Amino acid sequence: MYLLLVEDDLSTAAHLKQGLLNAGHQVMILHDGDAALEPACREEFDVAIIDRMLPGLDGLSLVRQMRSRNVQIPVLFLTTLGGIDDRVQGLDAGADDYLVKPFAFAELAARINALGRRARTETVRLECADLTMNLLTREVHRAGRLIELQPREFGLLEFLLRNQGQMVTRKMLLERVWNLHFDPHTNIVESHISRIRGKLEQDGAAALINNVRGQGYYLSAPT
Repeated sequence: MYLLLVEDDLSTAAHLKQGLLNAGHQVMILHDGDAALEPACREEFDVAIIDRMLPGLDGLSLVRQMRSRNVQIPVLFLTTLGGIDDRVQGLDAGADDYLVKPFAFAELAARINALGRRARTETVRLECADLTMNLLTREVHRAGRLIELQPREFGLLEFLLRNQGQMVTRKMLLERVWNLHFDPHTNIVESHISRIRGKLEQDGAAALINNVRGQGYYLSAPT
């Protein structure tokens, strides 16, 4: 993949570049937000890795300006700012993922690969058996019947559909659907799953969402 790395610490930038090159990526490195804005809007990058604390245009402002220009490349914030409010600000600015320094390079590489895969596999319609989801109109139908979902329910079902046949853990759902990288110790996931099941299984329709006790959930066509 062709990656944009915006990092003002020269030593960190050099270390990351070498690791990313060794992983088979091409990398453009820039050291401040002002210098990064035009290349980010012009070049065909697969993923952008951006520090938040940058000279000139800071990371949040850089991503906001990218999104305002309809630049849709996946963005991962890589930063020392690890508080919950910091994460929320980063994701609200338009980032797709958030990783706090210090970090394991293997995790960074995995997150970059996941963002790249997600961007390449974007589609308009998701299906499982008689369940369909249109990502443009944000409509969900089961056997032709319109299913009314709240925004968070839609996001949760979308994640299950994108990973159908594979188990997803509660932790994965909290991270991807709620952007929470900690356990709030509530039944938020379970209650949303229960509501979605109730809507999908009206009139005796077969179950699509399955529970693996103590591990997570998976969505699959009835057997």
